Amino acid sequence: MKIETKVINSKTLVRNMNISVYVLKNYKNINLPVLYFLHGRSGNESILKDLKMDKTANKLIENNIINPFIIVCPDIANSRGINSNSNYEEIQGEYGIIHKGMFEDYIVKEVVPFIDNSYKTIKNKNSRYIGGISAGGYAALHIGLNHQDVFSKIGAHMPAIDLNYENEDECYFENKEMWLKYDPVTIAENKKINDLKVFLDCGNEDEGKFYIACEKLYEILKSKSVNVENHIFKGHHNAEYIISNLEKYYKFYGGK
Repeated sequence: MKIETKVINSKTLVRNMNISVYVLKNYKNINLPVLYFLHGRSGNESILKDLKMDKTANKLIENNIINPFIIVCPDIANSRGINSNSNYEEIQGEYGIIHKGMFEDYIVKEVVPFIDNSYKTIKNKNSRYIGGISAGGYAALHIGLNHQDVFSKIGAHMPAIDLNYENEDECYFENKEMWLKYDPVTIAENKKINDLKVFLDCGNEDEGKFYIACEKLYEILKSKSVNVENHIFKGHHNAEYIISNLEKYYKFYGGK
């Protein structure tokens, strides 16, 4: 098992973007599923190593607890994974630099095809999963719900979902209409959802109290007969919480 760093010369964002990829040396001749895992607001592609995602995957795969898969962690900057602007730009937000651009298109139309063309993957939705932490969990939800033809599983781990537009750093969104377009709760309410599995979780001491939004989203998805589970585990809104629950996440994505 190893981590490879790739660079995409993105035509969508008109810049080079880094991607970390966890691959299994012993599976070169076998096509594998792919987990696309998105970082939070202050992170980047290095979460694959920083959160010990590779070591946890190694242990579970070697012990035959989960099926093997490729893990892809693309750098999506501080973008929330949305199509916020036709051109890439960096602006000062309330809590730091915000990156604007066609990030949803970048993930779906560039990252996924790049991985399918670079590795031996199973090229269908049933073998593609998308997950993420904090702002990356928010991104995984809106991307996964809007692209059910691409992904079959969504994992949102302590997802940064605000239930009110007024609580948002409005630098991400031009107006409330745009905010609603990407709000996972609104998408779930208005969209037909077929053949999708969803895993929601949050810490019981999460500083953003995102477990409130998770519960609301869970009830909406459940009312639509979606295969969804919602968990409140012990912990805060931090890296330690994610690391302590990685095995649970991997069993959702690659469970036997």
